[in-house]
Amino acid sequence: MRQVHHFIAGEHYEVSGARKHDIWNPSTGEVQAQVTLGDAALLEKAVAAAKKVQPEWAVTNPQRRARVMFAFKQLLEENMQELAELLASEHGKVVDDAKGDVQRGLEVIEFACGIPHVQKGEHTLGAGTGIDVYSMRQPLGIGAGITPFNFPAMIPMWMFGMAIAAGNAFILKPSERDPSVPLRLAELFMEAGAPAGLLQVVHGDKEMVDAILDHKDIAGVSFVGSSDIAHYVYQRGAKAGKRVQAMGGAKNHGIVMPDADLDMAVNDLMGAAYGSAGERCMALPVVVPVGEDTAERLKEKLIPAIEGLRVGVSNDPDAHYGPVVTPEHKARIEQWIDTAEKEGSEVVIDGRGFSLQGHEDGFFVGPTLLDHVTPGMESYREEIFGPVLQIVRANDFDEAVRLPSEHQYGNGVCIFTRNGHAAREFAAKVEVGMVGINVPIPVPVSYHSFGGWKRSGFGDADQYGMEGLRFWTKIKKVTQRWPDGGGDGSNAFLIPTL
Repeated sequence: MRQVHHFIAGEHYEVSGARKHDIWNPSTGEVQAQVTLGDAALLEKAVAAAKKVQPEWAVTNPQRRARVMFAFKQLLEENMQELAELLASEHGKVVDDAKGDVQRGLEVIEFACGIPHVQKGEHTLGAGTGIDVYSMRQPLGIGAGITPFNFPAMIPMWMFGMAIAAGNAFILKPSERDPSVPLRLAELFMEAGAPAGLLQVVHGDKEMVDAILDHKDIAGVSFVGSSDIAHYVYQRGAKAGKRVQAMGGAKNHGIVMPDADLDMAVNDLMGAAYGSAGERCMALPVVVPVGEDTAERLKEKLIPAIEGLRVGVSNDPDAHYGPVVTPEHKARIEQWIDTAEKEGSEVVIDGRGFSLQGHEDGFFVGPTLLDHVTPGMESYREEIFGPVLQIVRANDFDEAVRLPSEHQYGNGVCIFTRNGHAAREFAAKVEVGMVGINVPIPVPVSYHSFGGWKRSGFGDADQYGMEGLRFWTKIKKVTQRWPDGGGDGSNAFLIPTL
């Protein structure tokens, strides 16, 4: 059976006798590989390798750092198909979706190629009599990233792309559910010309996470995962004196106004709610039609669209989405549908017990539609993270704004409307970090930044873009004066007024 090992100091690192975690093929229900889990002793080896390379990389001029990023970008493009197929085989998302995963990470690498420009500081000439003030952004130190299973290419590149471009060494702890793509990214980064130890991959579970959070030589930690764990990571890391950004869960809403183009909204909802089997923190699992007439018209169009979705194996080019990642996750999603039904939701389309002919052991969940969901239901309050769309009916615009604003999560939201005034009011009032206007998955492009509010994000810095640069650097301010006398020191105690 294939074994997935760690990547330390530029080489695959095998630990004999270590604990192992199964890696499934979600389409067949078979275990296809195993990953070796590490501990604090293994992390120590990775930190030691990072400490060797960090000082030299930190003073490497930004043009040379950018050249490594350019070479890595080219290798990503050349190996796109391989990466996508490997990703799909372990995660379960279809290959085209997997290519999107890699592409969105690649776009952050493209932004990181501009590091010579974006890492420039500020300069004020003549801030006082004979006084100049300037600032410089210097690397934070050794960084670490703890990433989830749902985007095993994109989210690691969100983190290490900006961290390494800014002059830091980086240790990645990917999800043990689908670790092969992160490992392949590290191999390609070495091929791009990065020195050994600059980007390393260590595998593990909570034991490894705690070791990262507690290690005195790791200066910053970036995390994406569930909210409870994000809160834990933020608190423990901050207590250890680290800079921490921790992105949590989501329950994104799509508001459908009476004047919306319903055909466009339904088409967008098919991808936003069911794409990647709903395993996205920016999925759209809640649709909020405004008014009963809107709700009935929307529902009438949703039913045939959902019934027309094709569920298939990850390499089926005609499938709209594939299986979920593990048998435990499949059971969890179906349990949430059970809960919603018991709470009084109407199960309009039921995806429980879905079986794909010829792949009966795969981890498939059929597309599900729930109506008459209310804010008091647990199934509404919590993240289901599967191919389940819930309809929550709102009486008017104000109620539609309150629903996402009062929810515990505040990651993303969108509004479908032809009314510019309504869209403007919604964007200004809604208490959510990322807003789409007729855009169902409002993930900002790589030169902006990604981050939610409330229990969707802990810490004060977003991912990638200029926010990512700020997170992975520390700013040094320099105030300078050059005496114009003969150098006799007669004015040494005169401090000019700023």
